[in-house]
Amino acid sequence: MWEPVRIELLETERERLEGMTRSRTLPSRLVLRAKIVLLAAEGMSNRAIGADLGIDFKSAMRWRNRFIAERFEGIERERPGRGRKPSIKAETVQAVVQTTLQVKPEHATHWSVRSLAKVTGLGKTTIHKIWKSHGLKPHRVETFKLSTDPNFEAKLVDIVGLYLNPPEHAIVLCADEKSQIQALDRTQPGLPMKPGRCGTMTHDYKRNGTTTLFAAMSTLDGKVIGKCMPRHRHQEWLKFLRLINRKTPKALDLHIICDNYRTHKHTAVQEWLEKHPRFHIHFTPTSSSWLNMVERYFRDITENQIRRGVFKSVDDLERTILTAIDQHNHAPRPYIWTAEAKDILAKVIRARSASNDPRISGTLH
Repeated sequence: MWEPVRIELLETERERLEGMTRSRTLPSRLVLRAKIVLLAAEGMSNRAIGADLGIDFKSAMRWRNRFIAERFEGIERERPGRGRKPSIKAETVQAVVQTTLQVKPEHATHWSVRSLAKVTGLGKTTIHKIWKSHGLKPHRVETFKLSTDPNFEAKLVDIVGLYLNPPEHAIVLCADEKSQIQALDRTQPGLPMKPGRCGTMTHDYKRNGTTTLFAAMSTLDGKVIGKCMPRHRHQEWLKFLRLINRKTPKALDLHIICDNYRTHKHTAVQEWLEKHPRFHIHFTPTSSSWLNMVERYFRDITENQIRRGVFKSVDDLERTILTAIDQHNHAPRPYIWTAEAKDILAKVIRARSASNDPRISGTLH
């Protein structure tokens, strides 16, 4: 019986294909082709690949052969089809794209399909098709912040090193405070979820006070040391450090990752740390809270316990938070850091090169 040719992959090719299969931005057709090639490289037949991916075996055979003949160009380059030819002229498409990217509307910050259709004389469906085919989404914007810390590189390497290669006989803790958590009570009872209808809650609320959650998460096992306090001054930070000191084995050093909040550097805090040499503080670069993995835990507890909660008092809110921490610690799940410092630096350098703002360019060596 005829056997299909097995694909032999270089390590760089395999890594690129695996990256394509994990991508959330590539078109699904390219992700599927990458999966076909990887399965073919494992020695699977075209029929087996088709059955595994739920496609016709002829499709598996086509993309196998194209990769063998042309490698990545064979699966990424689109060939003209035999179907209906596009009715929109190329120059019209180019004009719409250029207007979207380079021209700002008179009475708005960005174009909509209707406003651009009115200016160009085209239908809003046509504008939508052109935008979709070119990946243009003027209604969306992503936020960013590049650190201006002159010691960004050194701090980044230090913290990522703790994540990827933690020191022996020590515990690495990501610590921070989530301040001004509001105990919100709704003005009217909401309705529960039912088939065909989501749950409801009033848009307005009654404020019953605030609390601050101090939390330190172990990067090894994901366990959290938490305490709620009414304020977040250096006095409260010292109380939390003393709690960490009591809750952790005395024979182990403690590497604490925290941000540059001034209470973390208060004179009283520095004096206490000098008396407790097993504490080693690692400050994240300014405007780089994403380097502190406890922020991931804050996001989760906010989404799962706080945002849609109803709290009659601050005590009610704090009981909910501390109960959630206890439940988390019964079956903790650590957040795994995978990015290496050199890869992060490369992205930051590219972002700074693309910026024309002198305040954030030229600070890395």
